[in-house]
Formats: sequence, structure tokens, C-alpha cells
Amino acid sequence: MNKKILIWSITAALAGFLFGFDTVVISGAEKKLQLLWGSSDMFHGVVVIGMALWGTVIGAFFGGIPTNKLGRKNTLIWIGVLYTISAIGSALSNDPITFAVFRFIGGLGVGASTIAAPAYISEIAPAKDRGKLVGLYQFNIVFGILTAFLSNYLLNNIGENAWRWMVGIEAVPAAIYTVFAFTIPKSPRWLLTKFRNSEAIGVLKIINPDQDPEKLMLEIKDEMENTVPNENIFLKKYRFPLVLAFLIAFFNQLSGINALLYYAPRILTEAGLAESSALLSSIGVGVTNLLFTLLGIFLIDRLGRKQLMYICSFGYIISLSLVSAAFFFSWEGSSMPIFLFMFIAAHAIGQGTVIWVFISEIFPNHLRGSGQSFGSSVHWVLAAVVPSLVPVLFSTIGAGMVFLFFAIMMGFQLLFVIFMMPETKGIPLEELSKKLIK
Repeated sequence: MNKKILIWSITAALAGFLFGFDTVVISGAEKKLQLLWGSSDMFHGVVVIGMALWGTVIGAFFGGIPTNKLGRKNTLIWIGVLYTISAIGSALSNDPITFAVFRFIGGLGVGASTIAAPAYISEIAPAKDRGKLVGLYQFNIVFGILTAFLSNYLLNNIGENAWRWMVGIEAVPAAIYTVFAFTIPKSPRWLLTKFRNSEAIGVLKIINPDQDPEKLMLEIKDEMENTVPNENIFLKKYRFPLVLAFLIAFFNQLSGINALLYYAPRILTEAGLAESSALLSSIGVGVTNLLFTLLGIFLIDRLGRKQLMYICSFGYIISLSLVSAAFFFSWEGSSMPIFLFMFIAAHAIGQGTVIWVFISEIFPNHLRGSGQSFGSSVHWVLAAVVPSLVPVLFSTIGAGMVFLFFAIMMGFQLLFVIFMMPETKGIPLEELSKKLIK
């Protein structure tokens, strides 16, 4: 593999590290903040926790605009700026509304990163390595999650302002990432859609000096000649990739993954673990996520996207059913971490590894930003709704019913994989466009 492509891919994927850290760091502080500000379950879930998620929705919904207009690289730089501002502002906040506003700003960065980073990596990667290179984004997400769990555990007992350090420490990696983002080149496929051919040729020669860049340019131009000016992803011919993006994002969140990551310590406490043990077990969740994501990245270009989704669907159904049963039958608290680790392993090797790779592959070059935006928006609307409802649902219908619902939804995901999901492994982006556009 070209070392420069690997370095550029890792740099872009660092946006995922900040995504993972920003998303989960609140799990160590959320109970302290609810007590500090005396928030009701509804206010706490919808405003203190939920505003970051709604920021992510807005970032995902509109993130395709700068990704297409400014380019993948410039969007990645601005994402780093948003993360930095959010971390510093959140740490200095003295009331829930100010805190929520700065968390919202960080959410904008999270949402936009799910568009710009996978799109950038998929457009510089050779087809045979595209899965593992885009998968680096997901690896960095889970590495960020693990780092956040570990950071929360280490900072938990430093005093009454521990929560400020928990959310503020993110400013350090955010600033470092922003500097690194200036060093990557612009996406050659994006440059070609803007008719900046000479710049595109220069980047293509660096990416693959042994291949004639004119050949790829002809393939991309051939794809662009079959498009209508100012068309959008909602045209009838793009219906199939649109449905695919919707369903994979829909099932990703209806597994309950974000509900678990946001409330891991609370879930484990409800299952009977002491608070310190719950925080320590949360680190185990992060380690499991990291290890099985690495396995997923290793397998995605070998077994393919569809095979990993088969594995994860069965793993989801089994593990979520066990979690639900543990709550219904009041099994000992020590078994709950095992069931949650099984769930995380199933997610990491399948949906976690596949989703951003798959969505970045199924749309044509000139609509990739818009397609990513659509898939990410579906993902993040549900990621905002589901965790925001968790405190209320746990106190009303109970945790057992919540996890039973997630298990049933994963049965429907299995049907989606069997009957609808195509395999995209090793197929050039331009060839995929021809196959999926009806």
C-alpha cells in the first residue's frame, strides 16, 4: 500500500477519534451534571445530553454542502476548529444552557465528519484497500470512545470540578488534528468534479505513480457525462442507493448502540454494579469495541461487507436478548458486562466497521457528499432521538423492554442483509455507480 495514502487516510480518520471521544465523554459527567443543575430526566435527556446530538443531526444534514462546495480537505479543517471551540466552551460553562450550546457546536463537527472523512478516504483509496482504509475512520471512533472511557475513569475522583476536565481535555487532540488536516492534499475526484484537472492529475500521480492518471480521469468524466446538471440524490434513478443508505443507518441506531455508549455506567449501575465498577466496566466496553473493530477492518476486504453484516446481525439478536432477559429476571450484576461486551463485539465487527464504508461507496462521485449527508442525517436523527428517550423509557417501561425492542429490530436487519444488501468489496467506485443506479 502507498505509504502516503495510508498517512493521509489516518490523518482524515483522526476526525473519527474526536467523534468517538466527543460522543462518549459525556457518559462520565452526565450524572454529576444532572445532580449539579437539578435537571429533570426529560430536561437532562433532551437538552443537556440531546443538544449535542441535535448538533450532530444539523452537521450531518448540512455537512454535504461544505463537503461539496469547499472540498473534503477544507471541511475537515473546519471540523477540527468546531471540536476545539466546543471542548473549551463546555469545560468553562456554569449553567446547563451554555453547556448545551457548546456541546451543540461539537455535535456540528461530529455530524460533518461522518460525511467529509469517509468521502475523502474513499476517493483517494485504491479499490482493493478501500474497505480497510475507510475503516480507519471507524477504528479512530472506537479508539476515541475507549480513550474517553479511560479519561473519565482517571479523572473521576479529582474533585467537584472533575466533569470540567472530562469534557475540556478534548481541546488538546482537537487542536493537534486541526494542524494535521492542513497537510493532506485535496481529493482528486472532488477536483475533477470542479474541473480542476491539472491539480487532480498532480494528486493522482502522487497517489499512484505507476498508473496513468488519464485513465481514471476518463472513467470519471464518462460517469459525469451521464449525469444531468444540478441533479440530486432524490431522483428515481438513485432510489436504490438512497434506500440502502437509509436502511443501514436506520438499523445501526435501532440496535441501541448509542443508547449504550451514552449511558453505559448508568445501565451497569441499574444492573447491580457499584459506580466505580460500572465506570471500570465501561472501559471494558471500549476495549472490546476497539479489538473487534480491528478484526472487522482486517476482514472487510477479505470477507466483504455483507458477510460482516450477517455475523453482526446474529450477534446482535443473541446479545440483546440476553441483556433484556438479565433485566427481566434480575440476574446477577456480574453477568451484565459479559452480555454487553458480546453486543459491542457484534456491533464493532459488523455495523460499526461497515456503515461508513458502505455509504461512502454507493453514490456517484458528484453526489457522494449529498449521499453521505443523507445517510448520516438518518443515522444522527435516530442517534439523537433514541438516547434522549433512554432515561424516561428506563423509568417507565423498564430496561428489559427497551433492550427487547432493540433485539426485535435486529431481526429485521437480518432480513435486510439477506434480501437487499449488495456486496461492494473490491469494486471501483465508478463501476459501482453503474451497477446500483437503475
